[in-house]
Amino acid sequence: MSDVSAPTKKFQKEMNAGIASLVLLSILEKSREPMYGYQIAKLLEEYSGDASFMKQGALYPVLHSLENNGLLDSSVEPSISGPPRRYYAITSEGRETLVIWQGVWKQMKSFVDRAIKGG
Repeated sequence: MSDVSAPTKKFQKEMNAGIASLVLLSILEKSREPMYGYQIAKLLEEYSGDASFMKQGALYPVLHSLENNGLLDSSVEPSISGPPRRYYAITSEGRETLVIWQGVWKQMKSFVDRAIKGG
């Protein structure tokens, strides 16, 4: 779908903005070790298949926002293959928030599914 209308692009952007934080917290909650942005971006790419739901450039502002809200911690570590990398890990507050957001998502998904199906 290369020729996407302006309203569709706007809808996709607004929907992505609300879902991105939930997805990133979920990914980091399941990870055994902290992850850096490129790792997360590659995983998102793998999950989305042909559809690109989150561009790599849009990933970092969401990660920073989650960190600023105390839901993620980060640390910078040297890299042998390039510049230092910032690694992100979910905090205990992030885990608690994730549980709440997952409940909100389930309710919202159920509501939207019922509305779309008409009953």
